[in-house]
Amino acid sequence: MVELTGEDRVSFLQGLVSNDVARATPGHAVWAALLTPQGKWLADFFILATPEALLLDCAAAQAEMLAQRLSRFRLRAKVALAARPDLGVLAGWGGAAVPQGAIAAPDPRLPEAGWRAILPAADLPAGNGDYARHRLALGLPDGAPDLEPEKSVLLEAGFDELDGISWSKGCYMGQELTARTKYRGLLKRRLVPVDVQGPLPAPGTPIRRGEAEVGEMRSGHAEGLGLALLRLPILGDEALTCGEATLMPRIPHWMRLPEKAAP
Repeated sequence: MVELTGEDRVSFLQGLVSNDVARATPGHAVWAALLTPQGKWLADFFILATPEALLLDCAAAQAEMLAQRLSRFRLRAKVALAARPDLGVLAGWGGAAVPQGAIAAPDPRLPEAGWRAILPAADLPAGNGDYARHRLALGLPDGAPDLEPEKSVLLEAGFDELDGISWSKGCYMGQELTARTKYRGLLKRRLVPVDVQGPLPAPGTPIRRGEAEVGEMRSGHAEGLGLALLRLPILGDEALTCGEATLMPRIPHWMRLPEKAAP
């Protein structure tokens, strides 16, 4: 968790991340990413707001890095940044009740994704359901297990369809490549949910269509769910091989794929 306080916190973050920070209000979260100047993914997070602060719900392993990178751009802005390891996140779905007193908002990516709540880490329950299974069933990426720092682009991971990019707010770091990729049809790969038959492949295992390598495995779940980075075009009815397993791409209702690969 990273906390931003100070009167310039919204305008400061607005010029750096992929989505419209002004949309983050109490009870309404925003999903956004921090990119390199070349438009490659560094981190993604949910922005939750209180009257006094913005809280970046990010992977715990990235909190210090994220706070340090953002701090480089502070200059004269009236904003303070700090990692908050004392805070944790609880996710709920399927009618689960939001804990009383939590800083909470619906997951902005999909209605069926549920909600996210920020609580003192000491108050988090011992179990949080099977969130990995839940998000893989929906085809949702989860940061570092699915995206490569300084290599992945947002459109590969569904940030467009899942409301992780504002196309109207103006400039932010990495905006030029993100826009060019969209409007010139330059996308060549996509993260796609797959059903796994056989032993779950390790992340990075090559995926093949016949003898041709067409992608690699990313995160997975023992119940036969996974995400794979596949070269476009993707044929949803064609089985692929990955290690000792067979993968069947499963295109979710929210995903928009081009009819053919970019040149």
